Amino acid sequence: MFARIIPIVVKEFIELERDKWARFRLIVPTLVQMLVFGYAATYEVYHVSTIVLDLDHSQESRELMSRFSFSNRFDVKVAQSQREVTRAINGGDAAVALVVHAGFAELLRKGQNAPLQVIVDGTNSNTALIALGYVNTIAAGFAQDYGSQLAESTLGVRGMRQVRVTLEQRPWFNEDLNGQWFFVPGLIGTLTLVIIVNLTAFAIVREREVGTLEQIMVSPIRPAELIFGKTVPFFLIGLGEVALIVAVARLWFQVPFVGSPLVLFIGSSLFLLSTLALGLFISTLCYTQQQAFSMNFFVLNPFFILSGFSFPISSMPQVLQWMTYANPLRYYLVVIRGTFLKGVGFSVLWPELTAMAALAATLLVASILRFRKSLE
Repeated sequence: MFARIIPIVVKEFIELERDKWARFRLIVPTLVQMLVFGYAATYEVYHVSTIVLDLDHSQESRELMSRFSFSNRFDVKVAQSQREVTRAINGGDAAVALVVHAGFAELLRKGQNAPLQVIVDGTNSNTALIALGYVNTIAAGFAQDYGSQLAESTLGVRGMRQVRVTLEQRPWFNEDLNGQWFFVPGLIGTLTLVIIVNLTAFAIVREREVGTLEQIMVSPIRPAELIFGKTVPFFLIGLGEVALIVAVARLWFQVPFVGSPLVLFIGSSLFLLSTLALGLFISTLCYTQQQAFSMNFFVLNPFFILSGFSFPISSMPQVLQWMTYANPLRYYLVVIRGTFLKGVGFSVLWPELTAMAALAATLLVASILRFRKSLE
């Protein structure tokens, strides 16, 4: 059996050695995408264009507005009228507008709630929601500081103190809530998925188009041996791709790795086997490279969306949540982030590892059966 598989493996490496463009595609686009996504993909928002209108003109209102001006989250421009605020929001010159109405300071001095009007451009709902969170944080900090000062000036003489509950944040595993620490490990899975599925999806289709598939099949090699012979080279290439992307994540983006290399290796191996099996299954369904390319586009986009890389699975409709269980990328993202940031091991990640192993076995069997049927 191995005597028949080894020539197939050697043949794939010889083809890769001859194809300079293929070697270029394996390295350069991977690094470029890693750098682009690593810097561009983030949930953090900075320098939100903001216009403020202060109708109170008090010391309190100026102090509140100064907190927004000195924050790197907002780029503040001062308006002189409500019409100017409306024009800025309608024209897209400002994503957020803050309006302090007359009587703001008077209400604060009485110890009453003083409203701050916040207008956001909802056409970009993601930026609007994040900016609202920043506004709430700054306003809450101002209210707490002002309330403490007011309590000391009015009640401190009688020895009374205002009781308040303060929030002390303690993020685990990512203390600075660095967005790159979330996205960059996820890129290891998404980029590997795209590269390996594309490579394997064209494997058998290319043989069929150039006419070498018939020559191979008249030899003593069996369909299962051909599938395994196609899988081994791409598996080794995949491990090399994972190692390259992990090195960029550690050395360039400085993402910490606190877990076990063995857990990462086993998780990556199972993920590669499942993606290789998926690509081979696609190649058995297609007869031309054009069909394989179209099928890749049809499969990879849903896999990316349903993986939890960018969008929480718990927020998806129930039917789509069920569909994610057939997505190996869903499980690998848990493994990769768990090993990088949390340092968890087999005792925690065994459900994900088992699921990827089951998907890999199922897809490999389906590929072999489908390949036999296509030959008939």
